[in-house]
Amino acid sequence: MTSAHVDNMKVLRAMFRSREDQRPLYHGRTKTNERLDVLRSKYVLLLISDLELPLEELHILNSIHRQQTDRHEYEVLWLPVIHDPSTTTAAGAATMTPMQEKAFQDLRNVMPWYSVDHPSLVERVAIRYIREYWKFVHMPMLVVLDPHGKPSNHDALPMIWSWGTEAFPFTGEHEKYLWASKIWNISLLADNIDARIPLWVEENKVICLYGGEDIQWIRNFTRKAREVAEALHVPLEMLYVGKRNPKEKVRSCNETIAKERLSNVFAAGDDYYDYVWFFWVRLWGLWNSRKKIGMTVENDVIMREILDVLAYDSSNHQGWAAFSWSNRDITKGNAEKLMPVLDNYAQWAYKVDRPDRFVRALDEELQGFHPEHHCTRLILPASDGQISERVVCSECGKTMDKFVLYSCCTD
Repeated sequence: MTSAHVDNMKVLRAMFRSREDQRPLYHGRTKTNERLDVLRSKYVLLLISDLELPLEELHILNSIHRQQTDRHEYEVLWLPVIHDPSTTTAAGAATMTPMQEKAFQDLRNVMPWYSVDHPSLVERVAIRYIREYWKFVHMPMLVVLDPHGKPSNHDALPMIWSWGTEAFPFTGEHEKYLWASKIWNISLLADNIDARIPLWVEENKVICLYGGEDIQWIRNFTRKAREVAEALHVPLEMLYVGKRNPKEKVRSCNETIAKERLSNVFAAGDDYYDYVWFFWVRLWGLWNSRKKIGMTVENDVIMREILDVLAYDSSNHQGWAAFSWSNRDITKGNAEKLMPVLDNYAQWAYKVDRPDRFVRALDEELQGFHPEHHCTRLILPASDGQISERVVCSECGKTMDKFVLYSCCTD
């Protein structure tokens, strides 16, 4: 699968056990079966997963898929990998339990793109190749085949999370191009995850994104931030972004924040989870994307800023926040710095003679405030094998010790 071909049909036909007159593909939007020829000479994005594809990933992919404008150039094809050597027919096709059949049908029915009509149609040699050469284990991946059938990206999900449909054609060269004009600002941090953010930028408001799961700290922080903004005549909008891997505490915080009107939230009800999850997975995607083009924490401001936010979320702090004015000035800090600085705003209020100077003044105070003790943790997912050998502390610049952490889904 690594050599180039005249078109992609040779590779695709090698992946499926079907005759030329069969229709091994199922199109989720039209609910019809199609021949492989519908993918001829197109970029094909192979969404590879088992039957435990996280719904939040599916929801965000679906949202991004609806935005694409180049559907004539690429198509998404779900390739479920459930092959177990102990459960095959004499012909080598995978068999499935009734529960697996239901899980497959349920997932396929909510996908608007192409899917294999049944997992038994995927050739065993293709599954072996996916596991051995593309290193698929459990986490979903998005392999891009160019119109000649050659893999041009072995996992484009980080690019999709970072850039959406702008990531096409998903090559390393295009990734460098996307980064060429980017700087660290609120647009890069939050992109268009929430439609209100671009409006707040246009209105020259101070935007505060904050996270954590200590509801009492959240109450204290949001009230204090609003008190300071009102005293200094600063138009302020606040938005809660939760934590990575949001669980029950984040759900409870989201509900309380909305109920008590402490700040804006992404969404009420169960929809909040997709937005919170996407904010954090996109930030992790930006980190990986920056690393892929050769940047390091030592030589790149953007990577250091991303590292800070990831470290705030991983550490045992009560919370953290980032403040931005328009799409220019931006600053951030954890609870240990933010609350003392905000509590003492009367001492630096003279610096804020105009609303547009608030963030810059706040940044000066945060940079000059040094708690007696700090303990910073950074938890990075290890699923893609891209864990850095050396990471420096965002607070003191020293090399952090590295440990192995196993975590389950409990709070």
